[in-house]
Amino acid sequence: MSRSAITQIRHRAREIALQLIYELDLRPDINVEEAIALYPFEDEDEKAFAYASELLRGVVEHREETSELLRENIIGWRPERMVAVDKAAICMALYEGVVACRVPVAVAISEAVELAKTFGTEESGRFVNGVLGRIVRKEPTK
Repeated sequence: MSRSAITQIRHRAREIALQLIYELDLRPDINVEEAIALYPFEDEDEKAFAYASELLRGVVEHREETSELLRENIIGWRPERMVAVDKAAICMALYEGVVACRVPVAVAISEAVELAKTFGTEESGRFVNGVLGRIVRKEPTK
């Protein structure tokens, strides 16, 4: 499989994971497995589905750690007052690039910014980039 095909599959997986993280944020009454079961995966690439599921599980499993990083590095904001999509994109990037080190931090940030621009508000891309930039400048790399 070519590098560009893998990049496309991973980008689609991140889009799916972002939607699932958002869903869990808005519906705390459901768990990870229920959120996955509710998502219409039948037309999705199996590799995208698998990576999206891994990301979702990782973000949820490491929610305390990513939330703490977020709380420590946002000035004048409380995470519960943030745009839900922005918070989901930031937490996914923190999990994927900082906590689990699954991809280079620059890739995680770039993807989070793109997702925030696509699914968030007009200011989301700049906000997500600023928050993640501040966090990675302060955090030691694993």
